[in-house]
Amino acid sequence: MNGLLVLALAMSLDAIAGEPRWLWSRLPHPAVLMGRAIGALDTRWNQEPRARAKGILAIALLVIVAAAVGWAVIQIGWMAELLITAILLAHRSLVAHVATVAHGLRQSVAEGRRAIRMIVSRDVSTSSSSQVTRAGIESLSENFSDGVIAPAFWFLIAGVPGILIYKVVNTADSMVGYLTPRHAEFGWAAARLDDVLNWIPARLTGALITLVGAAGAQWHMIKSDARLHRSPNAGWPEAAMARTLNIALAGPRSYHGQVEDLAWVNGGGRRDLTPTDIDTAISMVWKTWGLVTGLLFLLGIFICIF
Repeated sequence: MNGLLVLALAMSLDAIAGEPRWLWSRLPHPAVLMGRAIGALDTRWNQEPRARAKGILAIALLVIVAAAVGWAVIQIGWMAELLITAILLAHRSLVAHVATVAHGLRQSVAEGRRAIRMIVSRDVSTSSSSQVTRAGIESLSENFSDGVIAPAFWFLIAGVPGILIYKVVNTADSMVGYLTPRHAEFGWAAARLDDVLNWIPARLTGALITLVGAAGAQWHMIKSDARLHRSPNAGWPEAAMARTLNIALAGPRSYHGQVEDLAWVNGGGRRDLTPTDIDTAISMVWKTWGLVTGLLFLLGIFICIF
């Protein structure tokens, strides 16, 4: 079976099954195993002297192991490729987590804050309903790129080794890539490599959301908005979502008790947001998922026939 059909089937399986609790309560998820490996390297190697060099060596080792595991999976056959790829995609679980935020907000702001704490690192203890909604939509947009489009892209480029390499780098970035005193040097390589691996997928995600949202006439503004974001990549899906929904995203927020005066993305858009805006954003990513999956099926079948 060709890679396009394997990926289309994997995206469909992930959308249907998500991350079944009965399975991952009994077995460690691959992402958990990656996290354990990264944590062990962080504990043993993250120390001076030459913390940056050790961080480079750590990410190189993780990439080599991921590639080797991917090669082994390929030897088993297309069914194994399908299963591991579906496991490494995160569309259904992402949508479920963000939908929980909307559900919580419909009960109370406190419930919305409790739900959003599960998926963002910012301080939301005093956030309004609108701010919690904004955080949910931002997380949905960024993680649709990181958790769905980017893994799918790297599967198409390099098969199972490609998606495993991407996931281990992305996991390392989330664990040690933050610019904290402890990880500023050791996590430097993970953060930079994650930026590189997400460069094309982030822009592709922005373009796909723009296409599905019929916002092509605003593409030049989306590009300008994306450059206002502090991340070289996250701004693209967020800017596309902001323009498509005509809402303002990003802006000031609090981390560890410190308010960061970040630029607005689509600052002229509506800022008074409601849980219904989360519903609309979720609908947008489902439509984008449907477009990508449908194209993969069509191209895969075309290749099989001709």
